[in-house]
Amino acid sequence: MSHFLFDEFYQVSAKEWKQKIQFDLKGADYNKTLVWESNEGIKVKPFYHKDDTKFLPIVTSKKKYSICQSIFISDVKVASFLAKDALKRGAKSIEFEAHAEFDIHQLLDQILHSGDTKDNVQIYFKLNFLSETFLIRLIEKCDDLPVFLNVDLIGNLAKTGNWFKNKKEDYTVLENILKKATTNANVLSVDAGLYQNAGADIVQQVAYTLGHGNEYLNTITGDTKQIVDAISFQFAIGGNYFFEIAKLRAFEYLWQLLTKEYDVNIKAELFVKPSLRNKTLYDSSVNMLRTTTECMSAILGGADVISNVSYDSLYHKKNEFGERIARNQLLILQEESYFKEVSQVAEGSYYIESLTKEITEKALQLFKNIEKSGGFLNQLEAGTIQRKIEQSAVKEQQLFDKGEITLLGGNKYSNVDERMKTELELYPFVKIKPRKTEIRPIITKRLAESLEQERIEKE
Repeated sequence: MSHFLFDEFYQVSAKEWKQKIQFDLKGADYNKTLVWESNEGIKVKPFYHKDDTKFLPIVTSKKKYSICQSIFISDVKVASFLAKDALKRGAKSIEFEAHAEFDIHQLLDQILHSGDTKDNVQIYFKLNFLSETFLIRLIEKCDDLPVFLNVDLIGNLAKTGNWFKNKKEDYTVLENILKKATTNANVLSVDAGLYQNAGADIVQQVAYTLGHGNEYLNTITGDTKQIVDAISFQFAIGGNYFFEIAKLRAFEYLWQLLTKEYDVNIKAELFVKPSLRNKTLYDSSVNMLRTTTECMSAILGGADVISNVSYDSLYHKKNEFGERIARNQLLILQEESYFKEVSQVAEGSYYIESLTKEITEKALQLFKNIEKSGGFLNQLEAGTIQRKIEQSAVKEQQLFDKGEITLLGGNKYSNVDERMKTELELYPFVKIKPRKTEIRPIITKRLAESLEQERIEKE
């Protein structure tokens, strides 16, 4: 027999709640007064009730998210030291980013031969180049260690406007790497964060990520389909707390549906970082509050790995203080706020379940439209995806400029006496290098950039 805390109370139906609200409004229109519409066209009600909630059959597993430290390789010795130090300080995963080939042994030997970390650590690579021989050497080196190579040919095309070499050669390299992959090596990745940071709304993010991943499913359904166990989806999480939780849940559900159609069992590995789009240069300490809630959304949405961004990452080079604070935010959530114990807490929430269902339905319809029009890559090459993201970004920017979207320290409660010009170690604004590209690249931009540029010019 089950005993529920609220069984002894009178059950109030959704209809009765609405009648009470209508009475208290004293003639005001319920829909115009209390219902608001998001940029995705989702109408958000003032309350949610089980009478009105239809649950999707989402199957989630209890899991503990892994804390990841992201490290850029400019000096291999330094990168190796920083990785070892981060693992001692609570990180369980390392993401290495590089623009060129590096000494694999010098980077990884200490990690591979450490008894304290070898059995627990996962290694992720973010390589801004494509080299078949180098990637195969990485696979061989990490033979007994879980490694994600994060090869994303389409993501590079979308971000830079060009293939690494050309479409045919890139896919040949990918096929050769897949054939060499071991059970511990996951090759493929989808850069979903690009769409978020460029201004795509949540429905677009889910649909475009699904379409992006579907292009790879079309590629790997031959001899290599048994090789691919997982694809790493690199999501960026914004400040719309509940919507972002629902975004990850909706994508994971749709991915399960899609892979069933291909008769493959390929896991969606959710690698999540906070968005940069809503971060501010001025009053940058507020960024810590933003990244905290964004990491919470990632945890409750079902992220496998979370790599936080430091509050000063827009204008400071990577530094020990900023990186330590960012990592400690995740450790506090995991160990002191007990988030590791509540990985399924979002399930059953009428609001989140309703949002998940609506985002799923809208994203699925958009995905079907993309497929009917020739597929994601076809629309990317035609410039359709770029145009749709730009339209969404312009709409969001207009709301920010009007003050309807607020960023503390940006367009609300800014510290007019703060000076940032002398603090800039990095250029915090969009940089566009004139170059020849095959397609128009997707450009990322923060909401507060124009406002901040005006302030810096006046300092």
